[in-house]
Amino acid sequence: MDIKKLQEDLKKIYNLRFKSIEKRVTHAIEETKTSGVDLSSLNINEIKALSSTILDIETKKLHDEVESLLSKKEKLNIELDKKLEALQDVKYGVFNAIQSHIEDTDTLTLSKLHQVKLQSVDIYDLLSEMVESAIITALEKSKDSEALELIQEVIKDLTYEAIKEGSLNTIRVRKILSTILASAIELAEATPNQANDILDATLKGMRAGLTHSIDRFKQRLKFTPIEAKHILIEDYDTIMQDLSQADTLFLQVVQVQANESSPDIKKLLIELNQKMHYDLEELVHISKEAAEVMKERFSNFAKTAVKKADTALKSQKAKEAKEMGAQAWGIAKVALNNAIKSAKDAINKR
Repeated sequence: MDIKKLQEDLKKIYNLRFKSIEKRVTHAIEETKTSGVDLSSLNINEIKALSSTILDIETKKLHDEVESLLSKKEKLNIELDKKLEALQDVKYGVFNAIQSHIEDTDTLTLSKLHQVKLQSVDIYDLLSEMVESAIITALEKSKDSEALELIQEVIKDLTYEAIKEGSLNTIRVRKILSTILASAIELAEATPNQANDILDATLKGMRAGLTHSIDRFKQRLKFTPIEAKHILIEDYDTIMQDLSQADTLFLQVVQVQANESSPDIKKLLIELNQKMHYDLEELVHISKEAAEVMKERFSNFAKTAVKKADTALKSQKAKEAKEMGAQAWGIAKVALNNAIKSAKDAINKR
């Protein structure tokens, strides 16, 4: 059979004026029978040609509409990215203007402002540079014994701030944890004498930040009205599954980064990762609690969404990241000093 002729004949006889697909297809097949075409005698290629021709006719309008919508979606996404970037720029501008009225020597006020800034801007696209800057600042400006505690504290804060406002799903959390650890690995490779301490403090900070983020998620679930559940949950089934394996996700991130590192760093990370197996009880406990709360309140809710991530860094944003990384070190130092002071006060009272 001449397949091209079959397709041309179908296009000529296909009548879109019938109201239903069934009637339109039936009419076309009946018409082809008068030309000697019997479905039972067609081979697979001929059936494919017949089907695809009918599909092309039936779906042309919808296909054109989809193409038009996709084009509009692409334009909207570009415009959305521009607006989001402009929104971030305005936030930075506001904080920079406020900071210009604070003396450089007034470290306490600067620390308060920087903490508010860290909580107010979207740090995801600045995360790598912030981690690098924060660790370097901690190492340069702190005593050895204090530096590791500060690195742990600042990594905890950055992990928490990066995770807390967005969707709590594996892909997003994995990217955040991987970005933080990859930055720490780069510094560890550049300073092999301090590699173990840097990586150990980073992993402990990541674990604490992830635990804190899931705990906050749990608290928000408890007090969020059912009507507003979509604000917190983009995909119920996925997040339930992710919460049940938060500890596995954490260990996998470390293992993947280890496999991509130099032999020495890989050895260190594998050793630290093995130790982490016995130190994730709190993370597991909080994750199970969050899953239970989610199950109790939103078990009938399911909504999928995809969010674009990984935006390109511009030079100004890289500059902001380095500055905020150094500021994060300052925040961690104040928090640590306050904790030490509180401990000393408690001892003195005794």
